[in-house]
Amino acid sequence: MNGIMIRVRGLSMRLASGGRGVDVLTDVSLDVPAGQFLAIAGPSGSGKSTLLGLIAGLDRPTAGRIEVAGVDVTALDEDALACFRRDHVGYVFQSFHLLPTLTAQENVAVPLELAGEAGAAARAAALLAEVGLAERAHHYPVQLSGGEQQRVAVARAMARRPALLLADEPTGNLDSATGKQIIELLVGMNRRLGSTLVLVTHDAALAAHADRVVTLRDGRIVSDE
Repeated sequence: MNGIMIRVRGLSMRLASGGRGVDVLTDVSLDVPAGQFLAIAGPSGSGKSTLLGLIAGLDRPTAGRIEVAGVDVTALDEDALACFRRDHVGYVFQSFHLLPTLTAQENVAVPLELAGEAGAAARAAALLAEVGLAERAHHYPVQLSGGEQQRVAVARAMARRPALLLADEPTGNLDSATGKQIIELLVGMNRRLGSTLVLVTHDAALAAHADRVVTLRDGRIVSDE
């Protein structure tokens, strides 16, 4: 893998909108070393979330290729992609995406159970303790605050110790103090695991926590520092 976790080459994404093509991303190329905390910043509509979704294999690019951990994810079929994501990628969404009919602990256990891991409930309980929610393990999402729901989502994303953690505006629905706690939690867990963290945000203050900030505007990289 020679130290590169993500290799993006000539990536473009064109979507049909109102009968005409709209370029969401244009010829984006990027290398992300293993273990780096990268923030992808830029205004709303700059293509940040699209880029993250493509790296995760949630969408297919119009052109270009993406390698994650040495695997060309743009060449995988849906089944292979699902297995790859399950085994290598954790994803945190802005709107939490918890299953409402499951408790916090059951939500965290889902990826472990899908992978057939033994002791899923115990591991889920330990993860909730790690994110400060030991007392809330048997609560349902509706009984939790936004910040608590996002902590559950972080614990779930980290459950299988993924090599790559992707977070799409994970603080977008939270107040700034709670958002700061979530970022500290993500960074702390990421450092302990030695995994790679890619965070999408339009908040410059959050981006400043990262090792590196890539800024997108109108679907192109305009700065990388």
